[in-house]
Amino acid sequence: MSLFNESLKNNALKTRADYAAALTAILDPVYQTMAAQGTPGRFHLSDSGSVYDRDRRDIEGFMRTLWGVGPLCSTPQRAQTYQKYFKAATAGILAGCDSKSPYYWGELHAYDQLFVEMGSLATMLILTKDSFWDRLPAQQQDNIYQWLDQINHHTIPKTNWLFFRILVNTFFQRVGRPASSQQLRADLTEIDRYYLADGWYFDGYPQQIDYYIPFGMQYYGVLYAALSQDQQDDHSQIFADRAGQFARTFANWFTNSGAALPFGRSLTYRFAQSGFWAATAFAKVPLAGVSLAEAKYLLLNNMRHWLQQPIFTSEGFLSIGYGYPNLVMAEGYNAPGSPYWALKNFIILALPDNDDFWQVAEQKPFFPERQVNPYAHMLLIHGHQGDELQVFTAGQHSHEHAHGESKYEKYVYSTTFGFSVKKGSVLPKQGAFDNTLAVSESEINFQTAFGYEEYQTHEQYVYSLWRPWPDVTIRNFMIPFYPWHLRVHVIESSRQLFLREGSFSCPWNGLAGHEVKAPALPNGCFYDSPVGVTGIVPLSAGFSAELSLPEPNTNLLYPETALPLIKGQLAPGQHVVITACLGAAFEHEADLELADINVHLDGSILSGELLGHSFSLSLVELAK
Repeated sequence: MSLFNESLKNNALKTRADYAAALTAILDPVYQTMAAQGTPGRFHLSDSGSVYDRDRRDIEGFMRTLWGVGPLCSTPQRAQTYQKYFKAATAGILAGCDSKSPYYWGELHAYDQLFVEMGSLATMLILTKDSFWDRLPAQQQDNIYQWLDQINHHTIPKTNWLFFRILVNTFFQRVGRPASSQQLRADLTEIDRYYLADGWYFDGYPQQIDYYIPFGMQYYGVLYAALSQDQQDDHSQIFADRAGQFARTFANWFTNSGAALPFGRSLTYRFAQSGFWAATAFAKVPLAGVSLAEAKYLLLNNMRHWLQQPIFTSEGFLSIGYGYPNLVMAEGYNAPGSPYWALKNFIILALPDNDDFWQVAEQKPFFPERQVNPYAHMLLIHGHQGDELQVFTAGQHSHEHAHGESKYEKYVYSTTFGFSVKKGSVLPKQGAFDNTLAVSESEINFQTAFGYEEYQTHEQYVYSLWRPWPDVTIRNFMIPFYPWHLRVHVIESSRQLFLREGSFSCPWNGLAGHEVKAPALPNGCFYDSPVGVTGIVPLSAGFSAELSLPEPNTNLLYPETALPLIKGQLAPGQHVVITACLGAAFEHEADLELADINVHLDGSILSGELLGHSFSLSLVELAK
C-alpha cells in the first residue's frame, strides 16, 4: 500500500470537513503535477494508452476533477476558502476553451471523448455560477459557450452520453445562452426508451445492465432534476420518481462492510459505485425503502472501504485497476486520468453546512438474504450476516469491451472473493476460470460462455443455455445454498470435450493460507485463505479436483490467487455434470466434516442432501 494511501485511509469521513479533506487529499497530487508541468487544463500522469489520443487523456484527467472542485467551491465563500483549487480549475477552463491558447482543448469530432467530460464542466459552471461565470468578461463567456456548443453539432452515442448533451443545454438555459431545446427534448425522449421499470434502465444495450445504471443513467437524471428545477420540465419529476424506486433494489448491491458488487465494466471508477446515494442526497430525492440515514451509510461506508484499499500510486494518483493497480482488467477507454470519474461522489459537498445529510446519524440498512432482480438478471444472496454478497446471473452480455465474458457472464460474483479476467487463452492458468465452466477440444485453448441463447432467473436457481459450437449444447443450473452452491450442467455434444471448472478464487502468497482436508468429501479441494474458505467437489464420475494457481493480476481484488477447480474429459454424447462449490467468506477451517453432499438429477427433479438439509427442486427448463 502506498504511503499516500496510508495517510488518506485514516480519514473517518464523519463530517463535511472530513469529506472535503478527503477530496483535497485526492486533488493535491494531480494539481501539484499540473502546476509543475505548467499546463493549465491538463496534466500527464502516466504513459499507458487508450482508444483516444494523449491530449485527450491529459485533458480528461483534469476535467474529471471538476466533479469534485465544483461542489467544493459551490458558493463564493467556499471558492475563497479553497481558492488554491478554484483558481487552478478556473484557469484551466479558461485556457482550455480559448482557441488562441496553446492549451486549447480543440475542435471536436463525432464520438469525441471530450463530449463525456463536458458533463463535469457544465455541472461545475452551474454550481459556481455566482463566483465564476457571472464574473467573466463577455469574451471568455463566449469562449466557453462556443467550445461546449460543439456537442450540439456532432454525433454522439445513444447511451448515457446523451446526458452530457442534456447537461450542457441545461447550463445554457440557466445562463440565458442559446440552447438547442429541440435537441434537449429529443435526448430526453431517447433516454425514456431505455427505461425498464422499478427505476431500472439499460444503457444503450438491453443485455448490459451494470454500474452505468446507478452512476450513469440514474446519477445524471437526478442531477438534471436538481439543476433544471427552475425550468418546469416534466422530466425533473420523472427522473426523481425513478430514482426513488431504484433505491430499494440497488441498495442490495452493497454489504455491511461497505464493499459493493464487483461486476461489469468501468470498475476502475471504484467508489463511483455509491455515487447514486450522493446524487440523491444532493437533489433531495425521497427514496422508497431507504432512509436518508441508510443512504448516508451506503455512501460513506463504501467510501471508507475504498480508502482502505491500495488504489493509489506512490505519487498519490488514483490508479487504473480495482482492488489494486492493474492494467490487465482495464477497458480500452481507461486512461491514466479516467479513475477521477469517481469524484462524482463529492457532489454532496454542494449541500449547505447545516444540511440534514450532515446531521443525520448513519444507519445500517437491512439486506435480505435472497432477492431476484429481473432487470439485471440476478439472484442476489447475502451471507455472513450481510458481510458477503454473492450474485448469480445469466443473460448479461457486453460485446465491445475488454473481458466481457469475465465481467458479465460468470456464474457468480462475490464481494469478498471478487472475480478474475483472462490473461490468455492457451493454458488454463491464463484463463483464471473462477466461477465458470471452460471447454476445449484439447488440453489447451479453453473457452467460456460469451452469449447465452436462453436464460432465466428464478427464486431458487439461475438457468442458462450456451452453445460453444453448433453441435454442443450446455444447459447450466446454479442453485445457491449459501455458503455452498450447486452447479448442474446438462451437456449434449457431438465432439470430445475437455472441461475445467473453477470455484471462488482467493488470495494466495504461498503463506497466506493452506489446503484443508475434508474426510467426508475426499474428492474435493478446499483452501483456507485470509478472507475465507473456498472449495469445489466433483459429484460426477470421471472428474478430479485440484488447487490451481492462476496467472498473477487476473483477479480484480487480489494480485495472486489460489483457485480450487475440477477437470475431466467427456466423450461425445449426453452427460450430466454436477459440482458443489464453497465460498465461505470470513470463515476459517469451516466445519467440512458435516458437509455431506448427496445429489441426484431424475428427469427435471434435482434432489438430495446438503448442509444436513434435504431438498427437492424442479428445474423447469428440463421439463420442456
